[in-house]
Amino acid sequence: MNQLTRSSWFLSHDLDCILEQTSTIWPDLRDAHIFIFGGTGFIGCWLLESLRHANKQLNLDIHATILTRNISAFRNKSPHLAGYSNFKFVSGDVNGFEYPIGEFSHVIHAATDASAQLNEENPIQMFNTVVEGTRHVLNFAADKKPEKFLFLSSGAIYGQQPWELEKVPETWQGAPSCLDAKAAYAEGKRAAEMMCAIYAKQKGLHISIARIFGLLGPYLPLDIHFAAGNFIRDAMQGNSIVVQGNGLPCRSYLYASDLTVWLWHLLMRGQANAAYNVGSDESTSIKQLAERTATLLAEGDYQILGASDGGWNLGRYVPDTQLINQELGLFKTVSLDDAIKRTALWHGWKGN
Repeated sequence: MNQLTRSSWFLSHDLDCILEQTSTIWPDLRDAHIFIFGGTGFIGCWLLESLRHANKQLNLDIHATILTRNISAFRNKSPHLAGYSNFKFVSGDVNGFEYPIGEFSHVIHAATDASAQLNEENPIQMFNTVVEGTRHVLNFAADKKPEKFLFLSSGAIYGQQPWELEKVPETWQGAPSCLDAKAAYAEGKRAAEMMCAIYAKQKGLHISIARIFGLLGPYLPLDIHFAAGNFIRDAMQGNSIVVQGNGLPCRSYLYASDLTVWLWHLLMRGQANAAYNVGSDESTSIKQLAERTATLLAEGDYQILGASDGGWNLGRYVPDTQLINQELGLFKTVSLDDAIKRTALWHGWKGN
């Protein structure tokens, strides 16, 4: 099996698994018209892939309108999605797009620039993008009156997770420091969640919130601030995986197919004015992740340099997922090892 075939097979397999695990969701979306903000990024591509796959397999005739800042770039990246007849792409920015004419039964707000560089260099722009963008989307929803609205928030809203708190639940009342400019993204998401609660109350919108943690899978960029992606890139290139810090911070990683299943369920089955953690509850230190990635993809070569870490979260970043487990019956199905391998295959790893 050549490399293109291997990576395509895994994506096709993932889409079949998503379809199977969302079988009770799609009948309720038949003939729906969904507006997706942020539909061309990592998460957005998975929503579109799964929606296109469900349409083709089940003849659902679901349509989606997708706001994007660069249609031509998306055509180059994913021509099969950009050219799909049931998808309409609208050029614009989440902070100031013109409301399109027509009715929309569902809205998914996934538009956020989660750039660590932007958060560091221009926290004003980061904060305004999250807050004002969400305000504009909510005004759009108040005008269109969709049946369901899903907002993609972040586990960053909890701030620094204490070491003694192994998994952070939705009920935990911690928060980022409002005096630290590095918290611009996290505080922006908190403010956006508050606006969701206000609009739900005053405008009668049914809004569910997904607080998303670490992710892996096809479409994940390997060249930005995500450590897991950087490790995969370095291992694939035959380089030693280098951890600049001490490797002690703990993270977790949910594979994209599980993420996609959870998001469709949250859109259709999530409680109104409720937030759910979306992520893996399997804690892995950065050192363990480096070792695991190197062992799986290369010769097991990694280094821990032990430099001072100036990142936004030096401790744990691991969710408690009991709420979504118990309320919606959703669980992680793809192991971390498989998540690493499938992400690498998508990006050209030839396998062992």
